[in-house]
Amino acid sequence: MTEYHSPVPLPDLHAEAPEIYWGFYGMPMFTLSPTADLEASRDFWIEGLGFVDLFTIPGQVTHLRRWAFQDVLLVPGEQPEEASAVSVNFACVPDQIEQIRQRCEELVPGCTQGPREMPWNSVELTVVTPERTKVVMTAARPIDPESELADELREAGFQIPKP
Repeated sequence: MTEYHSPVPLPDLHAEAPEIYWGFYGMPMFTLSPTADLEASRDFWIEGLGFVDLFTIPGQVTHLRRWAFQDVLLVPGEQPEEASAVSVNFACVPDQIEQIRQRCEELVPGCTQGPREMPWNSVELTVVTPERTKVVMTAARPIDPESELADELREAGFQIPKP
């Protein structure tokens, strides 16, 4: 079996984000987000959420990416009146959460909720984009091996080393 190395860094409060991956690959998963304004949506995803424009076919599609396997296709289309209850989640590192929140709020005041600590040991920021895609930026937190959470995870079958 081939060993797979995830682009997502291990949980660490000072983890460094991987570089943007500019190569092409068969996408195992991607988000398709219809928008009435391709340029405004593109600008928000790039300036607010930290994506890059991998390529654009004007008037048809903009392919955005952050890390490897974090792909979004913006396409022309009708957008919903409000954001869905379903979200698309992207990994980030803890130091990026506040930066993303600030940039998004500067672009579209009131578009963020959080950040908040989640019971699955992450900090999450919810952002509603101009085309009303609900994006959740998720940063894993390190587990204190002496914490109650570590004990709960061990009980659930996770192998958390004891100090």
